[in-house]
Amino acid sequence: MKRILVLGSTGSIGLAALNVIRAYPERYSVVGLSAHTATSTLLEQAQAFGVKRLALTGTAAGPEFLTGPDAAVKLVQATEPDIVLNGIAGAAGFLPSLAAVRMGATLALANKESLVVGGKFIRATAQKSGAAIIPVDSEHSAVFQCLQGELHEDIARIILTASGGPFYERPLETFGDITPEEALKHPVWRMGPRITIDSATMMNKALEIIEAAWLFDLPENQIDVCVHPQSIVHSLVEFKDTSLKAQLSLPDMRLPIAIALAWPDRIDLNLPRLDFSRMPALTFSLPDETKFRALGIARRALSRPETAPCIMNAADEIAIKAFLERRIPYNRITDLVEKTLDTLWDEHIADPEDLLDLDRKARGITEGLIPCS
Repeated sequence: MKRILVLGSTGSIGLAALNVIRAYPERYSVVGLSAHTATSTLLEQAQAFGVKRLALTGTAAGPEFLTGPDAAVKLVQATEPDIVLNGIAGAAGFLPSLAAVRMGATLALANKESLVVGGKFIRATAQKSGAAIIPVDSEHSAVFQCLQGELHEDIARIILTASGGPFYERPLETFGDITPEEALKHPVWRMGPRITIDSATMMNKALEIIEAAWLFDLPENQIDVCVHPQSIVHSLVEFKDTSLKAQLSLPDMRLPIAIALAWPDRIDLNLPRLDFSRMPALTFSLPDETKFRALGIARRALSRPETAPCIMNAADEIAIKAFLERRIPYNRITDLVEKTLDTLWDEHIADPEDLLDLDRKARGITEGLIPCS
């Protein structure tokens, strides 16, 4: 029986993970749960799964909880799990991921920011400890599945698919008029506010380029993006002989979660299956990088992989918050990320803890670029 720690258990990824785990009580035991502030939901989950070790990172609570910003890291250390499913949102997921691979646990990674912020450190630590990192993002899970049994030197490129978000066909000159309500309506996936806005700006796909570079040990010129609005093909791999492999399924995060938890096995899932008699036509196109400048910013950031992606991610979190609070227009989000990156381009760091200081510094720079209301 595998001992599972679910970080961010009250969010969309955590809820989907517990849904998978619930169906296999003979296979998985939940040894710990964490949330940011959702105390009542966390307690309900603990009771349902018989969990005694809990953490809250954003609020103080009773003695049954580990609390504080480092509570998730302490929970990893205290529970000694076989698998850590990291569904924490944002840069806060980096240190828990680092703690997981340091102790040699399998990291089922939904928190892409872990590799965006500190991919060099997590990759090196995992190689030293022997920890496996299995992606939970649907795109990276697709690539992971397509690469099984293949040689790394045979990869020509990987192609990450993107839905295009709600504004793929909207004229660029109207982006300044986009409201938070419009941006939060994703045409396919149901996700948290940040990732939904990131999908609209394609910053989410930009961050996924960086994540893929670390996961699959590839330079950015072997990582491409194509827009596939139907979200049936979750990503593709092209090999040097020009053949392509793709992973297809209806969009449901329970599938990549189950892949990560059960690998190298596959488990039965009670999910809708593709019906080819009803499947829409599958279309593919290249993204307009004039409209979606985040993709180019990510490629540039990979030229300074120790620092620039961390800065980019921090600036994006602050810019999205400001947009949702109606302090900036939609078309300023990417501008703020780029200006913050330019300001801090020459920053250097020596160890993983320095990334937290760089993250805070970048957030301060971005906040300072936002006009006072």
